[in-house]
Amino acid sequence: MAHQSSDLTTSLTRQGQSNSAGDARALYLKLFSGEMFKGFQHESIARDMVMKRTFKNGKSLQFIYTGRTTAEFHTPGNSILGNSDGAPPVAEKTITCDDLLISSAFVYELDETLAHFELRGEISKKIGYALAEKYDRLIFRAVTKGARQASPVSKTNFKEPGGTQIRVGATTNDSDAYNAGNLVNAFYDAAAALDEKGVSSQGRCAVLNPRQYYSLIQDIGSNGLINRDTQGTALQSGNGIIEIAGIKIFKSMNIPFLAKHGVAYGGTTGETSPSNLGDHVGTALADGRKSVTGLNNNYGNSTDFAKSCGLIFQKEAAAVVEAIGPQVQVTSGDVSVVYQGDVILGRLAMGADFLNPAAAVELYVGATAPSAFGTTYPENG
Repeated sequence: MAHQSSDLTTSLTRQGQSNSAGDARALYLKLFSGEMFKGFQHESIARDMVMKRTFKNGKSLQFIYTGRTTAEFHTPGNSILGNSDGAPPVAEKTITCDDLLISSAFVYELDETLAHFELRGEISKKIGYALAEKYDRLIFRAVTKGARQASPVSKTNFKEPGGTQIRVGATTNDSDAYNAGNLVNAFYDAAAALDEKGVSSQGRCAVLNPRQYYSLIQDIGSNGLINRDTQGTALQSGNGIIEIAGIKIFKSMNIPFLAKHGVAYGGTTGETSPSNLGDHVGTALADGRKSVTGLNNNYGNSTDFAKSCGLIFQKEAAAVVEAIGPQVQVTSGDVSVVYQGDVILGRLAMGADFLNPAAAVELYVGATAPSAFGTTYPENG
């Protein structure tokens, strides 16, 4: 057994300490947190596209819908006691927090010592990517779900508008989803539907997959893009720089697209798969039904999205509730000594569901609009 003496000591500079005091790894944790947040924010676009609420001391949040009311002329001498028809009607929607979502990695201290690159920062960034990917996928599935729903406000003579589904193209081929002309027509139809249903023009956006997005900008001279003068990297970014009918356009590989994550090849799509895709490009949608362990909201199954090919929506279309925002935890102390390494853990606790169906538009291909799922109020199970 090695003998270590404290008779001769030196003044240590612990780079992880704050002001040379306290936890020797305090600043390391902040560094890892920064890398994780950087990765999360780089990958996630959905978080700022929908309503977001944080909460604690509970398992869910309730959202209140208020329908329309009426106006009438007053008859002199009559008392005013509220509308006799009971307007405005009120309904509620409950969004429950799913179980804790985690991504973790064990870093062996010797491996880190021998590595010629900064290991923990890179791992933390990839943990952020993983959380963001799952986060966006659940939100986009919730928006799609809402586009197929009626409004929760269902009082006779006071029913509010529900979601909208718009067919892209006129054939039965999946290739219609990639046709720029078809997409532009769908955008204008969607804008008109949102206007007609009284949805605010503020915060309208669309999310397409990269191939759809690039198809649009290649056809920029004739497809009605408003800011046609935008050039170079800004045009290529897919970060809402260009728009059609006041709808800012984003690209993401996390939308449900023909039962896949982001993109589909072969079949009637007319798209050829690039080589060396690896294991994560164009994978089948995971089962997101409420019966799946960890899920307390219904995000549908892969078959529910077999013909879905894009989303157009306004901020009120869906909401995400967060009990724990994205954060990092790192082991230390005795645990690190025993295992000679650390576990880096990224975690968050969230749930998502549609909010105002009228603000959601689903694009689809084929002759028949996809069917609704998870229609029971208020649980949507």
